[in-house]
Amino acid sequence: MSYMPTKVFLAEDDEDMRTLVSTALRNDGYEVVEARDGTELLALLASASSTPIRLPDVIVSDVLMPGYSGIGVLAALRSSQWDVPVVLITARRDEAIEEDAKRLGAAAFVRKPFNVDDLRVAILAAVMSADASYA
Repeated sequence: MSYMPTKVFLAEDDEDMRTLVSTALRNDGYEVVEARDGTELLALLASASSTPIRLPDVIVSDVLMPGYSGIGVLAALRSSQWDVPVVLITARRDEAIEEDAKRLGAAAFVRKPFNVDDLRVAILAAVMSADASYA
C-alpha cells in the first residue's frame, strides 16, 4: 500500500503569507497546490476534476481576495455539490462573514495573525472529519 500525502489547495492573495503557509505545510509532508486568488483556485479545481490529477483533501482559503472571496469559493463549491472541507483564514472580525461560513459548512475559521500550529490543527481536524464521514 502506498502512502498518499494529504493534498491541500491553498488560495491566498498575499504572496508572503501564501509562501509562509505553503512552506510550513510542505515541511509537514503535505502536497500543496497554490492559487493567487479564488478565481485561480476555482480554475485549478475545474481542471483537476476533468483530468487524472488527484483532487484536494482540503482547501485553505483566505476570505478577502480579489475576484472570488473565500466565501465565494465556498459557495461555488457547495452549489456544485463538492463537499471537500474548507478552512477559511482571515484578518477581519465580521460576524456576517462567519455566519455565511458556518451556513455554507466551512470546516474551520482561523484568524490572522495565526500561529501555524493553529492552522495545522484546523487542517488535520477537517481532513479527519471528512475521512470519518466517508467511512
